[in-house]
Amino acid sequence: MTHAFITGADGFVGPYLRRHLEACGDTVSGSDRSDGPDLLDAKGWIDLFASEKPQVVYHLAGWSDVGGSWNDPSTTLRVNAEGTLSVLDAARQNDVQRVVVVSSSDVYGIVTEDELPLSESSPSRPTTPYAASKLAAEAIASQYHRGWDLEVIIARPFNHIGPGQSTRFVTAAFADRIATCEAEGGGVVSHGDLSPRRDLNDVRDVVTAYRLLAEKGTPGETYNICSGNAVAMADVLTTLIEQSTVEISTEINPEFLRPIDLPVLQGNHDKLTSHTGWEPAITLSESLRDVLESARQNLVSTESTSS
Repeated sequence: MTHAFITGADGFVGPYLRRHLEACGDTVSGSDRSDGPDLLDAKGWIDLFASEKPQVVYHLAGWSDVGGSWNDPSTTLRVNAEGTLSVLDAARQNDVQRVVVVSSSDVYGIVTEDELPLSESSPSRPTTPYAASKLAAEAIASQYHRGWDLEVIIARPFNHIGPGQSTRFVTAAFADRIATCEAEGGGVVSHGDLSPRRDLNDVRDVVTAYRLLAEKGTPGETYNICSGNAVAMADVLTTLIEQSTVEISTEINPEFLRPIDLPVLQGNHDKLTSHTGWEPAITLSESLRDVLESARQNLVSTESTSS
């Protein structure tokens, strides 16, 4: 039985990871902004790990809003890079056996078609403040492995979706608007650029990969977590609308356009599969179905609370 600790335990991914770890027999504790130290509070993390005595730490906490990082690049960098430093140093000082640091596929930046699918050895060319902050966090994680011999594993998940995700993320925002249209008998879904293609994963597959990395991954190594397929966001919206019960139209909203958007991200998970046996198990159509149903239930719950 392993005692695991999750930073960012109350975010989108944290509760899924907690349920998966507990189902596998691990004991789990965690913290979030509401009940734990700020990521920049280095001593707070040292004291917390001294009290909790975790064997494995899953570092999920951090700034996750890619679009919002343009408005506050300084905070994005500090939270993701210096915050990772706080967690790793606390782990080092408290003899944590292993740390899984969650980075992002955004570190690859803008790539050409002939570079696809991306492997862990593909060049990193961050184009957003968020991506730069994640690459900086990776550098710190690598230094803690090489310099302090801390067993750190870097996970690079590609875009992941699932029930309960914040509407700050595009798939969840689509589903939320469609659920509202259904309640109103029809309507319009506004969107930004739908041409980018993304490698979408179900969050339930992603957390399975995290635990396998903690159990079987090689310290100091980086692993892509991805489906191996790229789908245009236009197709994601079309699939969600096809699952709707009412007539829905779409329109572009210039406010949703980003200064720079990556045309395509598509990964290769051969290394992860070779080292751990992981394979994606949930199809995109299943994920989108569950995301839309979650949006419908959330709308009903919100209306019941407000009435």
